[in-house]
Amino acid sequence: MFHLQFLLDIFTPLNFIIALAGVCAGIVIGAMPGLTATMAVAVLVPFTFAAPPATALIALGAIYTGAIYGGSYAAILLNTPGTPSAIATTFDGYPMAKKGDGDLALTIACLSSVVGGLVGALCLILLAPPLAQFALSFGPVEYFWMAIFGLTLIASLSEGNIYKAAIGGCIGLLLSMIGVAEVGGDLRFTGESYTLLGGLDVVSALIGLYCIPVLIDLVASPASHMKISTRVSSFRLKEGLTKCWTDKFNLLRSSVIGTAVGILPGAGGSIASLVAYSEARRSSKNPENFGQGESSGIVATESANNATVGGGFVPTLVLGIPGTPPDAVILGALLVQGIRVGPQLFTEQSDVVFTFMYGLILATLLMLPVGLLFGRYAFRLLIATPKALLVPTVAFLTMLGGYAVNNSGNDVVIMVVLGGIGWVLARFGFKQSPIVLGLILGVIAEAGFVQGYLIGSARGSVLAEFFTRPISMVVVAFILLTLFYPIIRKQLGKSKGSQS
Repeated sequence: MFHLQFLLDIFTPLNFIIALAGVCAGIVIGAMPGLTATMAVAVLVPFTFAAPPATALIALGAIYTGAIYGGSYAAILLNTPGTPSAIATTFDGYPMAKKGDGDLALTIACLSSVVGGLVGALCLILLAPPLAQFALSFGPVEYFWMAIFGLTLIASLSEGNIYKAAIGGCIGLLLSMIGVAEVGGDLRFTGESYTLLGGLDVVSALIGLYCIPVLIDLVASPASHMKISTRVSSFRLKEGLTKCWTDKFNLLRSSVIGTAVGILPGAGGSIASLVAYSEARRSSKNPENFGQGESSGIVATESANNATVGGGFVPTLVLGIPGTPPDAVILGALLVQGIRVGPQLFTEQSDVVFTFMYGLILATLLMLPVGLLFGRYAFRLLIATPKALLVPTVAFLTMLGGYAVNNSGNDVVIMVVLGGIGWVLARFGFKQSPIVLGLILGVIAEAGFVQGYLIGSARGSVLAEFFTRPISMVVVAFILLTLFYPIIRKQLGKSKGSQS
C-alpha cells in the first residue's frame, strides 16, 4: 500500500507529461552524433529548478534514459555512435542497416533498451542498499583487476586478427598515458603542449575515432550511404519481439551485466555494452556471425547500456557517489533541490526518492511507443536524405559535440587528428574498438595500480595487496578463464570430434 501511493503519484498529469517530454528530448539529443547523455542532462538541468523535487528528478531520469537509447539511432543508421554507450551497437547494427534491415535493428534496439531499463530500475528499487554496500567493497586494486579483465575483451573484438587487435589496444593504452602522470607529476607525450597536460578528453577522442572515419568514407565513396530495401516498413514489431524472445537469456544476462557495471562508480554504459557484447559473442553457437549483422549483438549492447541507468543510481542515491557521468550532474541537481543523499534518504525523504524510482520505470515504458515512432521516421528519413546534405549535417553535429564537451576548440582539433589517424589505421586493418577499449580502461588501470601499489607498500606487501583480496581473486579467475577459454573450447571441440 505504501508503494502503491508512489506508483499513483507518477501518473499525475504533470509527472506524466514531464516524463514523456523528457524521453522525447533525450532521444533527440542522444541521436545526434557527439551529443552525449551527460550533455543532455546538463543542458536541461536548469529547466527543472522551478519544479517540485520529485518532478524534477523524473524529468532528469527520463532525459537520461531517452538519451542512452537515442544513441542507437546514429549507431545503427550511420555507423556513428550517438553516445559513447552506443559504441558496441555499431558492430552489428550498421551491418543490419546496410542489408536493408535498419528498421528491424531499431525495433530490436528499442525492445532491448526497454527490458534493460526495466531490469535496472527494478534493481534500483529492490536492491539499492545491499548493492551499494557491495560497491563500497571495491578499492583501487579491484578497479585495476576489473580494467585488466576489460582489456581481455580485446580478443572478442579482434574480428579475426587478434595481433592487430592487441596492437590497437596498446595504441589505446599509450593514448591514455598522455598528460601528467598519476604519481610524480611527470609529463608524458605532451610535446610541450599545454593543451595535452590534462590528457585526452575521452568523449572527444571517442567521437573522433568513430565519427570522423565514417565521414571520410562517406565522402570518398560514390555509392549510396544506405541500401534501399523494398520492405521498409514503419516498424517490424512482431519480428523484433520474436528475435528478443529467442534471445531471452542473452537479454536477461546483458541487463544484469549492465546493472552490475552501472553500480561500479565511473564505469558507465560504454564498458557495460562492451562486456555484454563480448559475453554474448563468447556464449553464442555462431560467434562468427557477430560483426556481420547479428541481432544478438544489438540485444546485448542496448539492454546493457540502458540497464546502467538504474544501476548507476544505486551508489548515487545511497552513497552520494555518482555511478556514471550523468549521475554526477543529477547529483548536483539533487543538492540544489535541497535533497541530501545517503541511507537516510530512504526514510526522511522516501516520498521523493520512491516517486522518482517509479518515474524511471514510467519513462522506460514510454520509451517503447516513442522509440518505435521515432525509429519509423528516422530510417525512412535517412534513406531519403541525399548524401550531399547528410554528410555536412553529421559533420556539423560532430564538431558541435566535440566542442560542447568542454567548450574547447582544442578538443575539436584533437578529435579531428585522432579521427584521421583512426581512418589511416583502419586502412591497414586496425579496428577502432580495441583502441577505444585501451583508451577507456588505461586510465582506470593506471590509477588503480598506482594507488594499490602505494597502499601495498605502506602495508608492507604489494603482492599481498594485489593477490589476497577475495573480490580481486574472483576477478583474476575470470581473467584467466577469459584468456584460456578459446583454448579450452577448441580442445573440447576436438574431443567431441574424436568421440564421434
